[in-house]
Amino acid sequence: MSLIALLGRNIRRRRHALGISQEELAFRAEMKRSYVSGIELGNRKPSIDALERLAGALHVDPRTLLEPDRHTK
Repeated sequence: MSLIALLGRNIRRRRHALGISQEELAFRAEMKRSYVSGIELGNRKPSIDALERLAGALHVDPRTLLEPDRHTK
């Protein structure tokens, strides 16, 4: 799995765990919903600033969004 795909999957999982929509995440991170969607789908490569804003909106350290799932290889 590519790093971009992994990032998107981790953002989606965390967002679902918080029970918030893409629209709510985008609002909290001060970005457009379509941009968040593109990141979750692995079609967009976010800047470091965007990664930090998303992590803040998800209440996680940005590094955790780049970590592989411990249960899958």
